[in-house]
Amino acid sequence: MKKLIKEFSKGVIIENPTLGLVLGLCPTLAVSTSVENAIGMGCAATCVLFGSNIIISSLRKIIPSRIRIPCFIVVIATFVTVVEFLMKAYFPALNKALGIYVPLIVVNCIVLGRAEAFACKNTVLHSIFDALGMGFGFTLALTIIASIRELSGAGTLLGMVVRKNFEPVTMMVLAPGALLTIAFLIAGVNYFKAKQRERLK
Repeated sequence: MKKLIKEFSKGVIIENPTLGLVLGLCPTLAVSTSVENAIGMGCAATCVLFGSNIIISSLRKIIPSRIRIPCFIVVIATFVTVVEFLMKAYFPALNKALGIYVPLIVVNCIVLGRAEAFACKNTVLHSIFDALGMGFGFTLALTIIASIRELSGAGTLLGMVVRKNFEPVTMMVLAPGALLTIAFLIAGVNYFKAKQRERLK
């Protein structure tokens, strides 16, 4: 059980896909202008991670190593299509806001990376916890970045006005604001990791 908890928790801080491994920056920069979009994107990516990790881990002894990457992409694309159709049916406004970045989960480094680095080498149960941890870590990072950008760039949070008589910092809802926010958060995570290493020594 401790190993399963470790697999889950590593994706939150130590190996956080966005702030630790610096993966998936393209959707992070694009959709983190609002918290609602960030949560939606995070949940979509988590669902794809969860489903693809289960299938790839289940078939890891059957898939030939020479064609493993194309096989992984087919599995991931299947789950992305399912998630996209569900979003179009039940969350059309969110699907429209996220636009092309939902289909692009197929080639997201986080999903493909976990399939290659973890799911094809470990059991289904471990792969499930890995997917949930990485998905939660990605969603958490997106939400934190989006909260900072939305609050400082528009004075709102989840579309609700939080700060009245507030002069928004327009740069924060643009690409430079996203890059600055991510840079400071990555610096914070690296500082935390360095302190942890010092304690272990």
